[in-house]
Amino acid sequence: MIGAVRRALARFKIDPYILAILATVVFASLVPARGQAAEVVGIATKIGVALVFFLHGAKLSPQAVVAGIAHWRLHLVVLATTFALFPLAGLAVSGLPGWIVPAALVPGLIYLGCLPSTIQSAVGFTAIARGNVAAAVCGASASNILGVLITPLLVGVLLSAEGGGLSWGAFEAILLQLLAPFIAGQILRPWIGGFIQRHAKQASLADRGSILLVVYNAFSGAVAVGIWSQVSMGDLVRLSLICLVLLAASTAWTIWISRRLKFPVEDEITILFGGSNKSLAAGAPMAAVLFPAATVGFVLLPIMLYHQFQLMACAAIAGHYAKRADGPSETS
Repeated sequence: MIGAVRRALARFKIDPYILAILATVVFASLVPARGQAAEVVGIATKIGVALVFFLHGAKLSPQAVVAGIAHWRLHLVVLATTFALFPLAGLAVSGLPGWIVPAALVPGLIYLGCLPSTIQSAVGFTAIARGNVAAAVCGASASNILGVLITPLLVGVLLSAEGGGLSWGAFEAILLQLLAPFIAGQILRPWIGGFIQRHAKQASLADRGSILLVVYNAFSGAVAVGIWSQVSMGDLVRLSLICLVLLAASTAWTIWISRRLKFPVEDEITILFGGSNKSLAAGAPMAAVLFPAATVGFVLLPIMLYHQFQLMACAAIAGHYAKRADGPSETS
């Protein structure tokens, strides 16, 4: 009995990286970058964003996408969920009354819906659940490659519908800070891909360190415009509930559509984790490019909450699938 309780608690533990992000938010709230320091942090953030997307380009294998093309029905369901249904859901909840969703948090909810799927989490949970790992690798890679282009376009269209939108300067920044480093990483991958794989730990530290820098810069700017006077604890509670509803809805949808289309359970698992997960790793640096510095902190709140909830829920779901009686199928 005690062992079962310990396993349950371990399953729902908070990701240490999320704790690091929260600590960064607290630090930025207490010691925000101002004046010349803010300028230095801003320049370092731009370099960090470019580094993140360069590493993404160098790590993602186009061959993985080509190799999994045979599972086109599976990938179509995942991509439609990620880049069509989820953005519409984000747009719908952002239209709730202001006492539920403050206007300052609306862009963040829309942005959450437009983000690509995770790679590490989607593939890792698929492996734990004994799903179709090969298809998970292919789908997650395709989602992130397409997300570099589709996410900014979706954000621009949906925010325009809400009276916002992205400036030409933002699209210019997308080309210079997102697409150019990503393409450079893809081009140089044959020469540096092996080096990055051999030094995966150091690459991950650089990746995550850059995201922490983005978060610090974002919340420094948000503190300057009074984020904590505009977003109350009650707002955070309501935002958390909205994120949980979105997660539950995406989970239920992916399971239902998988069974409706008669996918085998291994493919159902892949669709579930690929369609319900949203990438903080791609979302944080991309937000730093797409949105004004003073609003990035507001934009990141929904994805930070959603990311932690998806980790806890997916850990439990993966454990449930792993206990099924039929044998594993990681290469189907």
